[in-house]
Amino acid sequence: MSAPSNAVRTRLWLDGELKAENFPLCDISDHLNEDGALLWVDLCNPDHDVLWQLADELGFDKHAIEDTVAHAERTKATRYATHTFLTVYATALGPQLANDLESRLLTARVSIFVLHGGIVTVRHENDPQRPVFDVEDVISQWDDNADLLRLGSPALLHGLLDGIVDGQFETIQDLDDAIEALEDELFDDRAQTRKIQRDTYRLRKELVELRRIVLPMREVINTIMRRRAERDDAIELDSWYADLYDHVIRAAEWTESLRDMISTVFETNLSLQDARLNTIMKKLTGWAAIIAVPTAVTGWFGQNVPYPGFQDAAGVIASAAIIVVVSGLLYLAFKRRGWI
Repeated sequence: MSAPSNAVRTRLWLDGELKAENFPLCDISDHLNEDGALLWVDLCNPDHDVLWQLADELGFDKHAIEDTVAHAERTKATRYATHTFLTVYATALGPQLANDLESRLLTARVSIFVLHGGIVTVRHENDPQRPVFDVEDVISQWDDNADLLRLGSPALLHGLLDGIVDGQFETIQDLDDAIEALEDELFDDRAQTRKIQRDTYRLRKELVELRRIVLPMREVINTIMRRRAERDDAIELDSWYADLYDHVIRAAEWTESLRDMISTVFETNLSLQDARLNTIMKKLTGWAAIIAVPTAVTGWFGQNVPYPGFQDAAGVIASAAIIVVVSGLLYLAFKRRGWI
């Protein structure tokens, strides 16, 4: 069994101390049989044949493997006889695209097989050279809390999930900042209404996608905590998982609040457009009333009948004075009411 070296990461700890790294996949079974051994295997976009061979060697359920290779699998946790299988998603917010209606949300599916003596992660990255989920951060967290690794695979799993949830928090924060910037544009008279509409649509689309990832994480962590309670695992990790669960709850609530915020932005934008339209109509009505005065006066005095000042320069002066005075009074009245 072989795979490209740049697509595989392996680590072995004995009694919490790192003993080997980047060893071949063919040595996995031997290391799992060692006393006090803790193993981590990471595969990035693996070949299906390699994945099935590894599954046969470690006894993975075939349904879990099918979920691993399937597309668009939902976030979930499933318990099998010999292992627990998890599907979670790492997230990040990418740069603005040429099509500003297209979602910027980047995701990387991470399938996790939790064994008694270690975990196997299968990552699906669209661009392995620029991964959404950086395993180096997780490795650094494991190294910083090396004393916990003597507690076995639950400690490895906690560090992995904590890194994924932290990435989701960063994505939510980026979306929150984007919504706040959009709120500022709402009340900026120089802002383009069309741009606000397109940004609002894109943010709503990104939040819907993120919500499908973040909300099911509560059930995933719940399943892990129940499994640990049934197996009576080390209580030292209880507080760590409780803190992780709290982070997941906060991420879910934050996502829900952002969805309410973007809905409010959308409705406020419509209300402001209606208000601006009313303002424009009032201005047009005001100017129409002002223009109607000289039209009426000149039309009246233009009739072919004698009138005061007929065929006299005083008549022209009188009509002009009436136009200027009445139009000025109307202008001042409309200006005071804010119609102009």
